[in-house]
Amino acid sequence: MEQLDQRAELGEFLRSRRARLRPEDVGLPDYGRHRRVPGLRREELAQLAGVSVAYYTRLEQGHGQNVSAEILDAIARALRLDGTERAHLSHLAGPRPRKRRQAPRAEKVRPELRTLLDAMDGVPAYLVGRRQDVIGWNGLAAAVFGDFGTLPAQERNLVRLVFLDPATAELYADWECRACEVVSNLRMYAGQYPDDERLSALVGELSVKNEEFRRLWAAHTVADNKTHGVKRLRHPLVGELQLSFETLALPDDPAQFLVTYHAPPGSPSADALRLLASWSASPAAPDRAPDRTPDRAADPAPESAPPREVPASGS
Repeated sequence: MEQLDQRAELGEFLRSRRARLRPEDVGLPDYGRHRRVPGLRREELAQLAGVSVAYYTRLEQGHGQNVSAEILDAIARALRLDGTERAHLSHLAGPRPRKRRQAPRAEKVRPELRTLLDAMDGVPAYLVGRRQDVIGWNGLAAAVFGDFGTLPAQERNLVRLVFLDPATAELYADWECRACEVVSNLRMYAGQYPDDERLSALVGELSVKNEEFRRLWAAHTVADNKTHGVKRLRHPLVGELQLSFETLALPDDPAQFLVTYHAPPGSPSADALRLLASWSASPAAPDRAPDRTPDRAADPAPESAPPREVPASGS
């Protein structure tokens, strides 16, 4: 599978950010309804950034080698990029490696993290790695979000599950928001690791099989993982859950994040979690698979069997 084209990504990102700005947003006159392009024209953006139209046009054509930090900063200001978008622009416009990077090593879960996951009594928790692959989880996370252990390793991916797994799509009461989150996170990763072939394979598969993914991917929205918030779930066994989550980056591996969920004490959601925990602790419970944190197969070759598909509406 070919890697993502970093030059094309740079041009598409700049065009998408320029298209969302109107002349009145940046203090420029609007000369009526006869504009042939959405948002700002290239000439207008170049004027705001203080660069020549020819130079900016070359950037949108993907020729972004050796762009100075000052020019990138000026363009970012003109496009009104936030901090995450500025970082993404820097990654896309950065120098491209002369040699192809080696494939990343299979991700491992430290034994201490496995112990920590299982020790989180009453707290659904999972460990997310590159490309939002789920590489470790505890029994309660499997009871809430689905038994990751029954899936082939290459299908244990949050983005893939949100768009191609009907049960996961039904689980999220705010599916549209969740879909935007995972795609924006994946876009951010793609800017940092455009030569990740498994990323390219994932994007290619989802683009073919889900129209809503194609639309969100084409929007070029980028975002880091949310550090905290609330998720509303529609669990098939215990009904509605309202869970607060915390996303914790691992200091020794910035590509891995520990995500935990909890409910206020005494709330209906807390009672539902206790019920799910009692079921998951049962020896006969299917979600207590022995292979919950399989680090030996974190980056296998893609599977040939097609996955399940979710309608673009996410319902």
